[in-house]
Amino acid sequence: MSATFYAYPGCDSCRKARRWLDEHGVAYSERNIATDPPSVATLRELQARAGVPLRRLFNTSGQLYRSGEYARRLATMDDDAARAELAAHGMLIRRPLLLLGELALIGFHADEYAASLAAMRA
Repeated sequence: MSATFYAYPGCDSCRKARRWLDEHGVAYSERNIATDPPSVATLRELQARAGVPLRRLFNTSGQLYRSGEYARRLATMDDDAARAELAAHGMLIRRPLLLLGELALIGFHADEYAASLAAMRA
């Protein structure tokens, strides 16, 4: 089974996650989150698989998040509008994203990757 890995080439966390996937023999196809962000439908599916609130998908430390005043705007934005913003501006998305089967991981934490993938292989 091959994963879809959304990453940004200049992101340290993405590089660490890519290295971890390679070292653990996880097959994946990589997509540049800035130029080829996930669609609204994919974001909806990812959120459901990850079991997290939509706001967790936002890269709150990113320049676009700050300059676009998303902290303020999200307070009045509905989920459809928020997903549309994420799909239109991949740099708003917390990265990396890993989609593998029913698994969806947001960000990179080696322990979380290891536990989630071990559970899938069991």
